[in-house]
Amino acid sequence: MGFKKRSSDWFRRRTYLHFDLPIGREAATALVTDPVRVKTHAFYPLITFDIHTTKVKWDKKSSKLISSPKIRPIRYAAHLDSHIYSYYCERISALYEQYLKKCSYESSVLAFRKLNKSNIDFAADAFLAIKTMGNADAIALDISDFFGSLDHGILKRSWAKLLGQTTLPADHYNVFKSLTRYAYVSRDSVYGRFKISVHNPKASKKRICEPEDFRYVVRAGGLISRNEEPKGIPQGSPISALLSNVYMMDFDLAMAGAVDSVGGKYFRYCDDMLIIVPAGKGPSLKALAESQIKNFGLEIQAKKTEERTFTKTGAIITANRPLQYLGFLFDGQRILLRSASLARYSERMRRGVRLAKATARSRNEKRKERGEAIVPLRLRKLYKRYSYLGRRNFISYATKAARTMDAEGIRKQIKPLWKRLATEIKPSP
Repeated sequence: MGFKKRSSDWFRRRTYLHFDLPIGREAATALVTDPVRVKTHAFYPLITFDIHTTKVKWDKKSSKLISSPKIRPIRYAAHLDSHIYSYYCERISALYEQYLKKCSYESSVLAFRKLNKSNIDFAADAFLAIKTMGNADAIALDISDFFGSLDHGILKRSWAKLLGQTTLPADHYNVFKSLTRYAYVSRDSVYGRFKISVHNPKASKKRICEPEDFRYVVRAGGLISRNEEPKGIPQGSPISALLSNVYMMDFDLAMAGAVDSVGGKYFRYCDDMLIIVPAGKGPSLKALAESQIKNFGLEIQAKKTEERTFTKTGAIITANRPLQYLGFLFDGQRILLRSASLARYSERMRRGVRLAKATARSRNEKRKERGEAIVPLRLRKLYKRYSYLGRRNFISYATKAARTMDAEGIRKQIKPLWKRLATEIKPSP
């Protein structure tokens, strides 16, 4: 099954180093709009590497912030493969949106859709639903290893169902197969084999290697691994996020119907679910979600489950404990940022300022040696990154959240951060 050509935004020129060369729109269009070429296309292995970050969490027992390492695997597709994924994603997305318009739960699926909304809006909608209900139970559930647990058989049937077919057409099946039995190679291993710098990979090459070297060095050299499990798709491909929504179509239909039947609201943002129902209805809906999710080969992370009860007394709504949702806390009265988010900002800000100071010192020492004037610390970049003077940073996000939600609590949380930044920037005595 193919798709008609039409102008779109699926094409995006990528310049990273991979096993193939970047191609222009005309060549990419010729490939992705030809079902015969797509069904016989040989997909290259994904390139994978890990990003090591630090996760900050507030420990209630010790009343301290605890830092722990967090590993985030990154996988990215070859240039031609990415164009195919992007094109099919756009077309399948259009069918998915048409499907949602016929269902009663269109407003329940929040992630990976062009809704012109952000997490701020989604959280505001959820908190408003609780306020409107007054006496309510709120159940927050998290799916464990979501992308890594998607059953291939269920995904295949859901995909075909969306296309109005009993089985996947040949071109779609080849795309499906590349994502379920996906092959991958370690970036560091393949770069090492071809003597490519991780820090400056495009210094001397336009592609990792020629096709002949790929066959005799990469493939024959045993650098390629493959997903042999009957579950899991690579998170991060241009189409993976959409397919996770397609996978959950029947689950969303069942849960939204059940929650709606008792006068509640059901929201799902990727692997995070939120059920808001009249007081007393929460336990049964939680049990239903835990039961239904098993039919889809998935599991709920029990340690992340939150059960909250909101009670309205007169005009005042209170909670037995604050609800945490999409990075915000809500206790019936106040909306706040999570303490871990504030701590993470502060830590990144301190590291950023200290790095800027160290860089400035190093450069000024060299300027002194050359008899040149000392250059002061470049404040503009620091202000842009860590203060309200920047457009796309944590402070601007928090300011927007406070404005959108009319959350005075958030305004109070971020007010001291300017002073902290100024203190960090201040020269040491």
